[in-house]
Amino acid sequence: MPNPLRIILSGGGTGGHIFPAVSIAHEIKARYPHAELQFVGALGRMEMERIPAAGYPITGIPIAGFQRKALHKNLGLPLKILRSLSLVRQLLQRTKPHAVIGTGGYVSGPTLFMAQRLGIPTLIQEQNGFAGWTNRLVSRQAKAICTAYPNMESVFPPAQTIQTGNPVRPDIAAMAEGMPSAADRASAKTALGFDPNRKLILILGGSQGARAINQAVEHAQTSWLDAGHQLLWQCGKFYFTDLNERLGSSTDRQIAAFMDDMVMAYRAADLVVSRAGAGTLSELCCASAAAILIPSPNVAEDHQTHNALSLHDRGAALHLPETQADQVGRLVLDYLGDAEKLEGLRAGARALAQPHAAQEIVDQLEMHWSWNA
Repeated sequence: MPNPLRIILSGGGTGGHIFPAVSIAHEIKARYPHAELQFVGALGRMEMERIPAAGYPITGIPIAGFQRKALHKNLGLPLKILRSLSLVRQLLQRTKPHAVIGTGGYVSGPTLFMAQRLGIPTLIQEQNGFAGWTNRLVSRQAKAICTAYPNMESVFPPAQTIQTGNPVRPDIAAMAEGMPSAADRASAKTALGFDPNRKLILILGGSQGARAINQAVEHAQTSWLDAGHQLLWQCGKFYFTDLNERLGSSTDRQIAAFMDDMVMAYRAADLVVSRAGAGTLSELCCASAAAILIPSPNVAEDHQTHNALSLHDRGAALHLPETQADQVGRLVLDYLGDAEKLEGLRAGARALAQPHAAQEIVDQLEMHWSWNA
């Protein structure tokens, strides 16, 4: 093992690419406390704040994604790509990393591509059930591709592809050790300020919020509350002020822009209504959560729908297309009134939990490469 071990990680744009990278970094640090870890992120994106907050240095590059709906915005893209490649090359030549890990998002493309050009071993972590074009393009030269879903050998080189699952935060991964009981849910509800004897619906629209989910929930929530249920609603920062001013929080309804304690929220929930980002689905499985998934149709390659169907087809969640989001009110009441259906979803989710993904990914690092200085 070289001393110190030097690793560069790159991924960003959304929490779904950032949080797995941070989990992998934490695992590397746990095994090799003196390792030097450096992140590469896109200037102006959320990783430029989240990565330093997690305790790691980050270098920003001016890369941007291809704008499919506003083609005129792509005029400066070639220059951004060339500038990003140049900056990454300088970073790699200066730091001389022993490996580069990419967790997706367009920022990982220049980083992995340049590392491969310089002969530096690369590892890809693909979170989604439908691989993005960035990861597809750089997969042929990767030493290992760690996927969250099975049957990804159809798009990646089979010999280098291994299903590890998506890394999740250690406190959430620990939830996979046992199926939560009714008593666990009651205790968590009390801690959150809810009635422990009433069903709790958890709404997750992501940090930015999901307009379609918020609209469907606003329409349905009166019927849920009238039925005696409670609502913990993470609506996103863009929608919080309006919803909080119009509806407000009460003893049976809490509205939040963002949730810090997701372990307590998952533990308290009888049923979750959520988007279908890869990281969230991995957390739902570790939490053995019963969930109705409403994937966003506005993401690259419609990968959230592929993610949701992967769970739906194996009885681990219920898929509801956004075009049918107005049915969520009826579905929630139906499932909360049927204990057998809820337990079926929980068992299905638990069966797909892969809480040791970060460890297995770092195992792949150790397995594929001898760490020669």
